[in-house]
Amino acid sequence: MKNIKVLGTGCANCNATMKLIEETAKAKGVEIQLEKVEDMAAILGYGVMSTPGVVIDGKVVHAGGVPSKGAVEGWVGGAESCCGCCGKE
Repeated sequence: MKNIKVLGTGCANCNATMKLIEETAKAKGVEIQLEKVEDMAAILGYGVMSTPGVVIDGKVVHAGGVPSKGAVEGWVGGAESCCGCCGKE
């Protein structure tokens, strides 16, 4: 099970990112552990200067703005899904 943290102080983009990850995992039938981190010291500890940030299994994979659906599918669905990095979803 992947441990996914959304870093942010509760802004609309942070909430949208949480919802997108949650809905994508549910749609793919993938079990994840999703946590919201709102403490600024903890967020800065990951080196994230622009929120929302996304951390998967301890590694920062995204910072700033809502990630694309393709990127989220890649994160929760494994290597067989498109990561969204090339603009293709």
